[in-house]
Amino acid sequence: MQGEKTSEITTTRPFVGAPLLLFSARPPFAPLRSCRSHIPLPATPVNLGQPWSTQKITPAFPPPDSPGLPPPRRKRPQYRPGDQFPPGHNPILFQSYSQFFPHPRRHPKLSLRAPNRYPPAVRTADFHYDLPPELIAQQPAPRRDQSRLLVLHRDTRQIEHRQFQNLPDFLQAGDVLVLNDSRVIPARLHAVNPHTGGRFEILLLEENSVNDWWAMMRPGKRARIGAKIQLLDQAGHPAERFAEVTEVNDEGHRRLKFSGAANIFNELAALGEMPLPPYIQRHGEQPADRERYQTVYAHHAGSVAAPTAGLHFTPELLAAIRARGVTTAFVTLHVGAGTFLPVKVQNLADHKMHTERFDVGADTVAAIRAAKAAGRRVIAVGTTVTRALETVARQNAGTLNVHAGKTNIFIFPPAPFHVVDALLTNFHLPESTLLMLVSAFAAPGEEIRGRDLILAAYAEAIRERYRFFSYGDAMLIL
Repeated sequence: MQGEKTSEITTTRPFVGAPLLLFSARPPFAPLRSCRSHIPLPATPVNLGQPWSTQKITPAFPPPDSPGLPPPRRKRPQYRPGDQFPPGHNPILFQSYSQFFPHPRRHPKLSLRAPNRYPPAVRTADFHYDLPPELIAQQPAPRRDQSRLLVLHRDTRQIEHRQFQNLPDFLQAGDVLVLNDSRVIPARLHAVNPHTGGRFEILLLEENSVNDWWAMMRPGKRARIGAKIQLLDQAGHPAERFAEVTEVNDEGHRRLKFSGAANIFNELAALGEMPLPPYIQRHGEQPADRERYQTVYAHHAGSVAAPTAGLHFTPELLAAIRARGVTTAFVTLHVGAGTFLPVKVQNLADHKMHTERFDVGADTVAAIRAAKAAGRRVIAVGTTVTRALETVARQNAGTLNVHAGKTNIFIFPPAPFHVVDALLTNFHLPESTLLMLVSAFAAPGEEIRGRDLILAAYAEAIRERYRFFSYGDAMLIL
């Protein structure tokens, strides 16, 4: 088919099936301990190229069970490639192989390590990859469906390089395509302190009630409780709209009480800008952003970031999909600014996920239940749809019901999936919660394989010069 390109790639890592030995110096008397333990170096110099059986070793310390020996150290310092090891320290296994082999090599097939033979991928650093800055899309494609589409087949570990307009080729009659119909609001405001002339940037996060919002503010140090500021219009002129800081929470967000308008929400179109993510490095929005940072089916206003997987659809493409017998259904999840926040902890179990409002309606539930009963697939358009559906399923023992509320679900390996059978998504930031969700979906219930599969696919996308993040290309995981 025209525009189709198929490739198979492999991730290979040396020492598969055995620990990564940095030194061979293990005296015969040394007991086998955990991978975090220290093994004392022998006093006699060791020939690393000669077998142990032919060398006479004089240990530097008596055996660990000798009387008077202090207990072994349970912790060891973290080393990076190129570090010099202090005397007496002999680390035999690093926690992550990825620090040595960050770039998967190209081979005829995606070949991954056997499951359950390595430590769990639950550290933030395990989801890192290097991205050339020029691959971060700063502008959308000339036409929505002209973006590229990387298709990853999980069962065969094969990749296809296609165009997004080829998406209907991978859908079947009876499938349910679920989209997020949340609408992005012009949530970025500019303001000035009328007394000092100090400027502020405001990003609205969540509406508590009319004219009462939580927001992020820059610079935060000058936005103390009781500070009163005046909003600016899009031309930078003072408007008769004011805000007062009434509260500061533990995350540094400000609670603002607006005045001068019956409802500031209705004034955002005239005062605000589209909240483009920080990696789109431009000064202010462009006229096209009002249209292109919005899906064509957006309906319910409330997001402060776009559900970017849906940005590629056109009305014509949606019509072609429905003509194939595919059912389109909608959920509403209002995307928060937390989607761009980095994970600041090393242990993923300690990460606190942001909360987002969502709604799964009766029509969507009925369509998904019918598809499941008929053995058809549920294709989620974006991680926001996935989080909404899987939240409800987890709360109801795997069953999907009508639900409206909030979710702070954090999906990472080895999470199972109860509803979603295929996922359409964009390429995500390194070490982000979205990348962790996609890694979990690549191999549900497994700890390592999904992460390796996704990072191998990302490496292939980088080699093929795909465009990344919000205005970038898409990925279909089947």
